[in-house]
Amino acid sequence: MDSVIAAAAQALAAGDALGALKRVALRDDGPALALRGIAMAQIGDLTRARDLVRRAARAFGPKQAMARARCVVAEAEIALASRDLGWPARVLEAARETLEKHGDRANAAHAQYLAVRRFLLIGRLAAAERMLVSLDPALFPPALRASHELIVAGIAMRRIRTKVARTALARASEAAHVADIPALKREVESAAAILKVPAARLIVRGGERPLLLEEVEAVLASEAIVVDAYRYVVRDTRISVPLGRRPVLFALARCLGEAWPNDVSRGTLLARAFGAKYTDESHRARLRVEIGRLRVALRTLADVNATHEGFLLSPRRASEIVVLARLVEEEHAEVLAFLADGESWSSSALALALGSSQRTVQRTLDSLAAAGKVQSTGRARARRWMSPTMPGFATPLLLPSPFQTD
Repeated sequence: MDSVIAAAAQALAAGDALGALKRVALRDDGPALALRGIAMAQIGDLTRARDLVRRAARAFGPKQAMARARCVVAEAEIALASRDLGWPARVLEAARETLEKHGDRANAAHAQYLAVRRFLLIGRLAAAERMLVSLDPALFPPALRASHELIVAGIAMRRIRTKVARTALARASEAAHVADIPALKREVESAAAILKVPAARLIVRGGERPLLLEEVEAVLASEAIVVDAYRYVVRDTRISVPLGRRPVLFALARCLGEAWPNDVSRGTLLARAFGAKYTDESHRARLRVEIGRLRVALRTLADVNATHEGFLLSPRRASEIVVLARLVEEEHAEVLAFLADGESWSSSALALALGSSQRTVQRTLDSLAAAGKVQSTGRARARRWMSPTMPGFATPLLLPSPFQTD
């Protein structure tokens, strides 16, 4: 490695992208192209960065397998930053194996962390945890240790384990300060700020208030029956009844939970569960059938009793019934929650993260764009969608999709 390349690499390691570009901007050899690509990625020009990294990979000869593998890892990181979640994971795994074989353990670990972060973004928490177990952060430089702890914190937040998340963020902050990379410090600060903003709403006895994530954890650990509108389950500390695939039953359970300890009229239940504006005997018959099904589903948690006006939810063991609701409840809230991270997403990446079809997501994005809630840049395959970050809300926290089981 010549002195100019070495100086540019040191500048990049310190987060000085412009300093690196000044040294290699006019060079077109493989190492210079790779460094230019990484520098452009740090600046934020991800499209140009990807082109440069690909050119660098082609510039390295077939005998320079480790250099080519590093370019693959760099391209995977750029794809992750640009939310191109469909980027082929097998290519990254092959690059990781090459780096491991040549003794470049740090970059091999970095490749594995990228794979873990991808799993985290699409809600594959169990897969992310399994992959993370094989990595020992103590063996790696401070920047990688900070990345490791950020992933641990991200998983803990989505598992709603705030103590674990705070501990991991404290270790991430320490490692980031040792690494002395400004962008990494900002990333840690941004992750820590999520714990200080509302993550959900609590509806109980007719009133509601916002909850921080640690308060959500306390509610889930309490003796109350929780009607969880994030994951579409009715649960206490021992039993969980999933209703994600039975939307009518969940709508009835939520309506009854919000009104507890009072009952809910039949007209209100018909309007909330079926969207009925006018009721007739067929609607009332259907309500009786669905209430019967709800009784069976919740029999271990609560009774559904008929009253003169309607129905009442009565807990068997719990002291009260509460509803845990999203901060923002509107049509297509899941799409808006993903876009609220401030990054630009492709429709294919959103479809992968939401477990939906790309065409369905595209129709959703078009309707949101018509309402002025999202905006796009680029065209065709390069089109990306984004929305301004909603200040003071941690809307992506309790995602992914409620139907995820791992």
